[in-house]
Order: sequence, then structure tokens, then C-alpha cells
Amino acid sequence: MKLRDIMTRKPIVLTPEQTVQEVAEIFLNHQVDGAPVIDSNGNIIGLFTKSQIFKLVSQGLSVQTTIATLIRRDVNNNSNDDVEEILMQESGRFPLTEGQAFADMKTRTNLLSAFNNFYQDVSCEFATIINSIHDLIVSVDEEGRIKVFNRSAEKFFGKTLQEVKGKKINELFPNIGLMDVIQSGKVEKIHKVLLNNQYFIINKFPVKMNDKITGAVAVFQQFSELESISGELKSVKELNQEFDAIIQSSFDGLFITDGNGITLRTNKAFERITGADASTLLGRHIEDLIDEGIVSESVTSLVLKQRETVTIMQKTQIGKITLATGNPVFDENGNVFRVVCNIRDITELNLLKQELEQARGLRLHYERQLRSLGIHYPGSDKMVVNSAKMKDLMGLIMRLAEVNSTILITGESGTGKELIAETLHKNSPRQDGPFIKVNCGAIPENLLESELFGYEYGAFTGAKKQGKAGYFELAMGGTLFLDEIGDLPLNLQVKLLRVLQSREIVRVGGEKPLKIDARILAGTNRNLIEMVRHKEFREDLYYRLNVVPVNVPPLRERKEDIPALVTHFVLMFNLKYKLNKRISREVIDIFLRYNWPGNVRELENLIERLVVVTPRDLLTREDLPPNLGGSTPESLPVQVSGLMPLKDAVEYVEKQVLERAYAECRTTRQMAKALKVDASTIVRKAAKYGISKAQ
Repeated sequence: MKLRDIMTRKPIVLTPEQTVQEVAEIFLNHQVDGAPVIDSNGNIIGLFTKSQIFKLVSQGLSVQTTIATLIRRDVNNNSNDDVEEILMQESGRFPLTEGQAFADMKTRTNLLSAFNNFYQDVSCEFATIINSIHDLIVSVDEEGRIKVFNRSAEKFFGKTLQEVKGKKINELFPNIGLMDVIQSGKVEKIHKVLLNNQYFIINKFPVKMNDKITGAVAVFQQFSELESISGELKSVKELNQEFDAIIQSSFDGLFITDGNGITLRTNKAFERITGADASTLLGRHIEDLIDEGIVSESVTSLVLKQRETVTIMQKTQIGKITLATGNPVFDENGNVFRVVCNIRDITELNLLKQELEQARGLRLHYERQLRSLGIHYPGSDKMVVNSAKMKDLMGLIMRLAEVNSTILITGESGTGKELIAETLHKNSPRQDGPFIKVNCGAIPENLLESELFGYEYGAFTGAKKQGKAGYFELAMGGTLFLDEIGDLPLNLQVKLLRVLQSREIVRVGGEKPLKIDARILAGTNRNLIEMVRHKEFREDLYYRLNVVPVNVPPLRERKEDIPALVTHFVLMFNLKYKLNKRISREVIDIFLRYNWPGNVRELENLIERLVVVTPRDLLTREDLPPNLGGSTPESLPVQVSGLMPLKDAVEYVEKQVLERAYAECRTTRQMAKALKVDASTIVRKAAKYGISKAQ
């Protein structure tokens, strides 16, 4: 305690010019026996007391003498001095200064009283602290007599401090062992002891003063409490490990900050998606991540501003596009104290979406193909080659299959252009990829663009929400055969030319170009050179398609193949309809003389009709239609050999008419015009009977 803590700052002061008589009157009036003497600047000169008055009287000096010569001058005490140091001085009065200026006047009685009050306050505070501690505290002096016995100890042992103070510790609590600590002078920590049928952990310490042991103190803590705390710590540790395992196992990136945007935790997925090192992010503000380009925009900052869940698109430093959702976590006062962000890599999702669209489109395409081929024997798509022309053609096809050039397949309707295209694909390095066949003349013109290039959501009324992949996308890694390319509208010819040049497409309603990897084959039975002259087909597109021309000869130019083809088709339809039909040699000779304007398709359809309609197993000249020398009137193309349900008979005739139309007409619109029905009816009926425009 410092002297300034007990200063009153209202002392009586004297000046050197005052006489002894004046000072004596001041002492009598204020009942003091001394006072400091100060100069005109307020600085202390010395001390004048009643002892100086007694000395003056004993020497016979006049009371009118000034006190300047009688002052004691060795009395300068600073207000920053400790009270304890001043009490050690022999003087009974203590003038106090602050710097050189006089500040106050104190006596030994004042100092003793102040020091006693301070001691009492400290003792009371110490006792309050000791009694407020939950643990049991007992201390003894060097003789082992109890000095401190706090309230927790009183409550546990059932004895008050007054009852045990001054008594020997070994007499009351012999198993505590505090005397051993006094004797050894060593600290004894964490000893287990049994008191009143309860276990305690006891820590014992010697009390030293001036390197001398003056006692010892023991602190007791209940063992059950320590076990409870240990169990809680273990539980918290396990929960933290479980929480960390859950966060690290998330495939999505997790990023957690406090309410000020300081990074607290991330997971491995966040590092994978953003390319950032988590160890360099912890403890840093979210704005630092933006400055360093780790993310393009901070969803955490938006959450802290808006105090609600926010979802945005982000771009990471490694170029990935992510979907970031930030969720605020509020404390009991409604303040945001955590922000949890979920980061999902939609670059991968977009790729999966495109692959899913492609797979879905392929499935639908193959479903349509299967429906159209459902009535055909699986082996009917095999090539039958006997003639020299066809052998030369197949040799060329096998060579072209090894390269990736664009090929234009020409030939009359029914010669097998589609089969040539499929043979090219199956013998090429792309054979494991899809083979997509598109009849440009069979798709309505207003749908053709979206079918070829696909479309995005909202491209037109009725567009699917997820969009749709076009045939170019479906053929990725494989081959796309554009049949009837001569029927492609001029506006789409321009877009097809661009695809062939850039190997990129843009979906209808889309903006982003998509790279394609598909071999393009085209087929037509029209004279494209003549169409170019009449401005019906683009010249630049023609030369882009006609990189390697392949012409399929008509059946009349390779009649050596007819016997083998007839044998093949008879076997195929016998297996299909579970029959046992045969063709006479006379019929084969007629076939060899016939011109076959419908080519192989006409021959296939004729054989099926003969196998199905003829009641006998042997097919002869009489079973042929009149144009081939048969006896059946042309007006009666179908004979009924027996009774059958009328509905079946109608469907049978309807099927034959459609087959004839597919054999003689190039496009669906031409068929519809010849049969005087809508094009949609042609498509629907053909799908019903499994009729396709096979080339």
C-alpha cells in the first residue's frame, strides 16, 4: 500500500516568517502538535513541532522569534513510498510530497490505522476466495496446527473452522499426510485418498517464507467429478472425430467460417474441387480467397449480408464451375456465428447430364429401330455377294472402313445403301460406338433441325425441360448415316456444311458450341449434280460430302447375286413364319430375266409375299404376279387361300400396299401422295407393321 492511498489533502501548513507565538496559537486552536513548513512556491522546507517550542522556552528565547531557524529539515517523504517502509522510521510525523511540492501530513497513528484497515480488507478478500472454492482446502503451520479450513471442508467433514483451528492435523485427519510435506519440503501431486467413504484426489504443497518452511496446504478434489469430466472429454473427443469423419466423407466440398467470415474448416472435397490447399486457408478471411482467385465470388459474404440461405454459381481457379449454397447458423441471440457452404462440382454433373441425354437418345433411337425391325429375321442384314461388281465394291468398302473420310453412297432405291453404310461402320475402328441412321426425307421439315442438332430447354413450345440431344450427339464415337441427303432443305444444308467444316454443332435455342466426334456417311438415290445445277442442292456441300464416292450397282447389273439372294430370303421367311417353302428353277430363271426396278427391296418383298400367300410348298410360275408372267390379275395382288378374320385380312393387305409404296417411293411425302393419306398415317402404319425404308 502506498502513502498516496491514505492522503487527505487538507493539512495545516506553516511559513518560515511566522513567529513561535503564532504557531503555538495555531497548534492550540487545531489541537495538533506539529505542522510542515512550506515556502512561497508550495515546496516543503521542513517540520515544526511543539518540541521546538519547548526548546525555545528552555533557552529563554522570545516567542516573537520566527520559526525559520528552528525547523527540522530532514523530513521529506514521497507519496509513492510504501506505508510499511515509513512505519519503520522513528519519527512520529510524516510530511508527504508529490515531487518537490508539499501534499499531506500524516502521523504514525494515521499510518497504523490505515495499514490495519488494509490488512483486514486483504484478509477478508483472501478468506472469501478460499471459501468460494469448490475443492476442499486445509492448511497447517510448521507444527501441524490447522490455520485454514475452507467452507467446502467444513461442509464435507461436518466441522467448523472455529472447532478445528489450532488443532493438530494428525489428530483429526491422520491419513492426509501434511506433516510429511513439511518434513520433506517437496510437492506431492495427485494422490488418491479415502475420506468418509469417498475417494479424493489430493495435491499437497509446502508453504515457504524466506526459504523457510512455515507450513503446508492440501487441496482435495472429488474423484467422481474427475471421472465425470474425463468421460465428458472422451465423449466430446469421439463426437469431434465422428463429425470430422462425416465432413471428410462428403463428396461435395464443405467450407465453414465463423460469423466474421474467418475460415474454420474445410474438407478434402473442397480441395479437390477448388485446387486450394486447406492448410493455407484456415484462419483467413473469405475475401482473401476471392483476391487470390480461388473462387470467383463469395457466397459466405452474401450470407453474412443477407442473413439467409444463398445459392450462386462459382468458378474455381482450376476452371471448374460449381454450385455453391451457403447456410447461416444463428446463436441464441439471433446472431450469425457460423456459415456452412456446400460446394458442388456441376462441371461433372453437366458432363453426366450430356452422357445421360446421349444414352437416353440412343435408347429411344434403338427402340424405334427395334420396332421397325421386329418382324425381320436377325440374319437378314447380312450381305449376299456373288457378282464381280459386288465383290469389287465390298473390297473398296473394307478399305474405306479403316479411314475416317466422309463417304457419299449413291444408288437407286432398294439397292442396299443403308446396308453398305452399316458394313462400313461394323468394320471400322468405331465399331464399338453407336451407328445412327437418319432418313432425312422421312422426318417432317419443321422437326428435322431439332432432331439433327438437338435443342435446349425453352427453345420452342413443348420442348422438354431437360432439353434433348440430337443425332449428331447420339453418334459421338460412332457413325452417323444421313440417308436421302438430297431431301435436306437448303437452310439445313448450310448448317450441315458448317458441321462438316468445324466439327461443332449448336443446339436449337443454345449458344454454346459442342464438339462432335462422329464419322459422317451420306446416302441418296437422286442425282445431286443435276440438283446442284438447278440450285436445289449446295455445290459446296456436295463436294464436302463427296470426298469418297461409293456407287451401289442396281440388281439388274449384278444378276449373278439373284439366286443367292432368293435362297437367302426364302430361308429367312421360312424361319420367320415357321414354313417350308421352296422356289422352282423356272421362277429363278424368270427372276434373272426381270429388270427389277425396285432392286433388292422389291425382290425381298416379292419373296415374302410368295412365301406367305402361296398355299403350296413349291413356288412356281403360276404364283408370280402378272408383270412377271404369273396368272394373278394385277388388280388382285393378294389371293386368300382360306378363311381368316376380316380384321387380319385387312391388315395383311394394308401391310402389302405399304411395302409396295416403300419399294417404289423415295420419301414419306411421296408415299402419302400416292396412297392419298397423310404422311403421319404412313409413319404410324409403317411402325405398326415394322416396315422400314431399308436401303
